[in-house]
Amino acid sequence: MTKYKENIMKAVFFTAACTSVLAAALICLFLFINGVPAMAKIGVFDFLMGTSWKPNNIPAVYGIFPMILGSLYITAGAVVIGVPIGVLTAVFMTFYCPKWLYRIFKPAINLLAGIPSVVYGFFGLVIIVPFIRDCFGGTGSSMLTASILLGIMILPTIISVSEAALRAVPASFYEGGLALGASHERTIFYLMLPAAKSGIMTSIVLGTGRAIGETMAVIMVAGNQARMPDGLLKGVRTLTANIIIEMGYAAQLHREALIATAVVLFVFILIINLLLSLLKRRAD
Repeated sequence: MTKYKENIMKAVFFTAACTSVLAAALICLFLFINGVPAMAKIGVFDFLMGTSWKPNNIPAVYGIFPMILGSLYITAGAVVIGVPIGVLTAVFMTFYCPKWLYRIFKPAINLLAGIPSVVYGFFGLVIIVPFIRDCFGGTGSSMLTASILLGIMILPTIISVSEAALRAVPASFYEGGLALGASHERTIFYLMLPAAKSGIMTSIVLGTGRAIGETMAVIMVAGNQARMPDGLLKGVRTLTANIIIEMGYAAQLHREALIATAVVLFVFILIINLLLSLLKRRAD
């Protein structure tokens, strides 16, 4: 009877795994079937390296290079802001935080992960945009604003995964460092952090994937100007924002070009996952 139940559960788990793989394959198939022909019609080089996006012109122009740069710049800014804060917060919560304070911090960080993107967007629109406008000039809706907001949004992912990685390091590592005469800080930063390097890298890559795929919050604070990025205080448009803004009224080649934009974004996500695999292999 026990073996019979095990076989049933094995079949259930196998079906669930196949469903996940099938869903990913169908999404990939849909994107490439609808997007690649559009790239061929427009011209791959003109589409990827074109600096103008003017779908209403005659003839229409579909160049997504400004959006590619906008996505990369905003994501890089979010990583620069979010990664140091997130990793150091994980270190504090693992090795320094008192138990009574941990019981407050941990639910607060989990709450950050559950806040909808549109709420983050309203926060950025009401708080960060006026702050940037008053302190640095410009309209406030800019690459810098979007980077700060995304840096805040990726914190829960980086903190949670990094903390789990640090707690997974055997306690004997820490005790051995102290036994050899190293201080508390040296043991943490020269022994524990390198030992948890694989997990911390995973948190960074997951945070990067969250940042590059974010849409609603970026639309509300980035300015959404389909032009080449021209400074931190200027507005930009990302690949995700370009799709969501225009898909509602797009038709024919315009719609196909937006799906092709999703293909490019999908390739970026694949590259990020590939980098994660390579980094984990090197770390191991």
